[in-house]
Amino acid sequence: MNGRYLLDTNIIIAFFADEIAVKNNLSQTNEVFIPSIAVGELCYGARKSSRSKENLERIEELIAKNTVLECNTETSRIYGEIKNQLRLKSRPLPENDI
Repeated sequence: MNGRYLLDTNIIIAFFADEIAVKNNLSQTNEVFIPSIAVGELCYGARKSSRSKENLERIEELIAKNTVLECNTETSRIYGEIKNQLRLKSRPLPENDI
């Protein structure tokens, strides 16, 4: 399975937990992208954990090996559009999941 992957926080946590299926799929990718929001969620979780230093180091290693996608003005506009479309369909999502 080759290609480009955009990872969400749950997949990254599964990767850190050594879930075999996730590790196997990611080992066959060409490029991995991580949203900056996911980095924030991971750092928050790491700071809450009893192994904060170790978890923060793992996050930094992940960031160094992959491409982090930053938010910009266009991202913000699209976010607002999608959030409103979901509201109109009565299908709201948590902000970080949009």
